[in-house]
Amino acid sequence: MHLELKPGKTSDYEYTEAVKTLRTNIQFCGSSVRVIMFTSAIPSEGKSDLSFATAEALAQIGKRTLLIDADIRKSILTYRYQLKNKLNGLSQFLSGQKRLEEVLYTTSTRGLDLIFAGPFSPNPAELLEEELFGDTVKKLREAYDYIIIDTPPMAGLIDGAIVARHCDGAVLIIESGAVSWRVEQKVVEQLKRSQCRILGAVLNKADSGNGGYYGRYGKYRKYGKYGKYGRYENAEHEESSYSRLEPAKHTAARPRTEIPNSVIEPDMDEEYKELECPSAAPEHGESQ
Repeated sequence: MHLELKPGKTSDYEYTEAVKTLRTNIQFCGSSVRVIMFTSAIPSEGKSDLSFATAEALAQIGKRTLLIDADIRKSILTYRYQLKNKLNGLSQFLSGQKRLEEVLYTTSTRGLDLIFAGPFSPNPAELLEEELFGDTVKKLREAYDYIIIDTPPMAGLIDGAIVARHCDGAVLIIESGAVSWRVEQKVVEQLKRSQCRILGAVLNKADSGNGGYYGRYGKYRKYGKYGKYGRYENAEHEESSYSRLEPAKHTAARPRTEIPNSVIEPDMDEEYKELECPSAAPEHGESQ
């Protein structure tokens, strides 16, 4: 099945270049790192936008790329990218309602395929823990150069840790000034217990200091809060089958943007340092 993707945000030079730097740093992690999860500690740190942008950037340089939305509890990709049709997804495949070919979508971006989260499920952790999910990731690894998996926030949910067992590495998205060090350390420890290599972290939504990016777009405030991070009672969205098993009508929130500022990698002593990237695009974001 094929999808024509509409842009989810206004393009911005600094954002685009920062995503290219992130793409290059991922490639520098080695040829064995091909299944990568993007996660965060809490909702609304920007991981879903960065997951999509990174997958799209990899496809643009000729890498066959699959983006899996594993956030079955509360997916936002269909709303963010203005996809109003009822789409099949991961929850239906894992529960035996759909075949893999029925949930796998090609897109208007050459080389980029998508598997959406599917309708809300009351037991997402149990679905992801089934052998079917791990076996499917192994099968898809043979068909793609990179698989990017967007997972739920990990501070209070186990879903991300379950997905991490099937990944070669994890990228942690951190919103500047929004999350305490202690909370992030809990996420790091959870990833270590899952034996998933932490590739690094992206400091997101940090003011670049030039007055350009946030001067135009603000601070990405209107996506709302997750509350209990389950159903969509308080969210405003386009009509879709993703809010529950039974579709409902919603009103879309106007999309806003954020910028990933740098990729950093943890040392063995838990302190962070800049990830060396000799041939990456110029760095953006944080002032030196």
